[in-house]
Parts: sequence; C-alpha cells; structure tokens
Amino acid sequence: MSSIINADTSDGLKFTSDTSGEIKLQSGGTDIATVSSTGIAMASGKAVDVATALSTASGSAPSYSARAWVNFDGTGTPSIRASGNVSSITDVATGRYTVNFTTAMSDANHCVNVTQGIDGDSTINRTTAVYAYDASSVSFTIKGATTASSLDSDLINVAIFR
Repeated sequence: MSSIINADTSDGLKFTSDTSGEIKLQSGGTDIATVSSTGIAMASGKAVDVATALSTASGSAPSYSARAWVNFDGTGTPSIRASGNVSSITDVATGRYTVNFTTAMSDANHCVNVTQGIDGDSTINRTTAVYAYDASSVSFTIKGATTASSLDSDLINVAIFR
C-alpha cells in the first residue's frame, strides 16, 4: 500500500496512507501516477506532456522555455555541438545559415535569438540578422559590422521562443 490521493467521483477528495514511501494519484479509484524516490511512473495508458508540465518559474510572471536551440560551428560544413528540437543546419552560403526544427512550431510567430563568437579575429565586430522564418525553420546571416561582408563563425548559438 502507499499514500493515496483519490479524486473520488462520489465522495470528493480522499486521503489514505501507509509507510511505503509512495504517493499514488487516483481518479475514481483508478491509478493515474505513482510518485516514489525513483521518480514518477504513469499508469498504463496515461501520459504527461512534459513540454508544458515542467517549469522552473518562480513568482507570478509566466515562464516561457526555448522551443528549439542549437550550439554549432558554422565554419566549413556546419557541425552541431548540442541542440534541442533542431534536426539540422543548412549552410546556405558564407555567413548564411538555416536552422531546421525537428518538430515545427505552431506558426511563424516566434522569437529568434542569435549570438555568435569572434572566430579568433577580435578586430571584426559582427552583426546578425534574421532574413527568413516559418514554422519549420529560421534563416539568418552574420556580417562584419563595418564591412557588411558575410562571415562564417565557429561559435553560433540560436534559441527559439514561442
């Protein structure tokens, strides 16, 4: 047995307990999930949408997590170091890249944040500009701030918020 929280359909919320160290969540006497020292186990046929259920927010302002992100080397053939919800990087041309999402956004109304490293040459200030985006990808360019020449970078970070 375990500690049981049961949202009973006839008598309301019921609590029962023992010393097993588990908490069972039930609805109408049917197990939904079990919480123990090893984690959360969902009952057969039950699921939790982790993407929307987990949050590190504190206070009353909502928290919006990145829906996609990538850290990659943009020199030569782009090489992804680490990513979330990014399937690939397309090398469009020198300093021009497209980040392709594994799972598309609901629409194209997302926020794109791009940062890049100096690529060993600290004399060239760089700018980034997003030039195309839709639900499944975002494209951007990196240029010299004063020369307007497109430049590859060895450290590029992209985060998508929606």
